[in-house]
Amino acid sequence: MAVSGDRRVFWVGSIAVLMLPAEVDISNAEQVRENLLGVVAQNASLVIADMTATTFCDSAGVTALVRAVQKANASGTGLRVAAGAPAVTRVLAITGVDRLIEIFPSVAAAMADPGAGTAGQDRSAHPGPAGQADADGRAPQPG
Repeated sequence: MAVSGDRRVFWVGSIAVLMLPAEVDISNAEQVRENLLGVVAQNASLVIADMTATTFCDSAGVTALVRAVQKANASGTGLRVAAGAPAVTRVLAITGVDRLIEIFPSVAAAMADPGAGTAGQDRSAHPGPAGQADADGRAPQPG
């Protein structure tokens, strides 16, 4: 699978950072999932879905992320999300996606954390208090 047109991928060693669009919704969620899986197929050790410029994510976007992380985990690739917009981090929290995928406030934080790569497998399944980054620098979770 190739990454389509306006989606950019940056590589740092075997870590791939895929920039996602400003809105991830029913109109593009399937393409987002395919783009994420396309990067996973390129033997990345870790894929970071860069949602730092994303301001909206609906249920189709959430589903795309969940399906992508399931495939990534099955192939031994970690998948993390970098997201800062409250509307995005809130939807990831209320849907429970933040328990399946590690959410970080920035790409730099996602790259710097040596964790296992999936929230369901380690300490990151327990985010810090709302409004404060936790000890590992993960994004604040709505309270």
